Amino acid sequence: MKQNSFIIGGVIAIIILSSAMFTVHMTQSVIVLELSKPKEIITEPGLYFKIPFLQQVKYFPNQLLDNDSLPAEVITKDKKNLLIDNFTMFRISDPLKFLETVRGEQGARARLDDIIYSELRVEIGNHNLIDIVTETRDVIMAKVTKETNIKAAEYGLEVVEVRIKRTDLPPEIASSIFNRMRTERERIAMEYRSEGKEEATKIRAETDKEKTILVAEAYKQEQSIRGEGDGLSTKIYADAFSKDPKFYSFMRSMEAYKSSLNTDTTLLMSEGSDFLEFLNKSE
Repeated sequence: MKQNSFIIGGVIAIIILSSAMFTVHMTQSVIVLELSKPKEIITEPGLYFKIPFLQQVKYFPNQLLDNDSLPAEVITKDKKNLLIDNFTMFRISDPLKFLETVRGEQGARARLDDIIYSELRVEIGNHNLIDIVTETRDVIMAKVTKETNIKAAEYGLEVVEVRIKRTDLPPEIASSIFNRMRTERERIAMEYRSEGKEEATKIRAETDKEKTILVAEAYKQEQSIRGEGDGLSTKIYADAFSKDPKFYSFMRSMEAYKSSLNTDTTLLMSEGSDFLEFLNKSE
């Protein structure tokens, strides 16, 4: 009988001891509740004890959590309707405040949805549709994240990032945006082509200018050389005349015959013409 009592007592002691022990991991924070009221907050990992049946422990994750919200409709500054689907990364920064305000993750996600869509409506309402579907969206979401984090701190939450996962456009709006983007790309392409033609015209004009200069320089040089040759020729003739006038007259007449008496050339002149002086003498 006593042996059975010892066994029963040992089992009860083990049950009580095991219910008095709890472990806190690195990825957790714990609040010890006594009669449903917060008694202690534990953030360091380790083995801890509580009063069985009188105290309870509530575990809260320290790692990043995600919240994939349902799409909600918003209106842009230029009065375009959009369906925004967002994705949020957050963590529990203050377990006690979290417990007192939203109680658990489900309540926290619902509150985050309300805050985020409120901020999205404000920010997107200050921008035109084209801003939201282009690079400006990153700036918008950075501001939404900042404002959401400030408001979420009241519930013991830290919002790390809010992203727009998907933006749905009505077909007519999508067509309008794509047409505008195509028109803009065509305008840019036309500017590039125009600039290319202008540059080609400049190059041709510069080439023509250089060509004209080179031709003028060559003509100038040719005239200079020809002038020097004519001067030299005149000097040679003058020297020859001064040394032997008859020989000079003979050579000049030969040159005149050469240039005048070509094939099939007919000249009419008297026999006593000075031009025929040397021809008559040859007879």
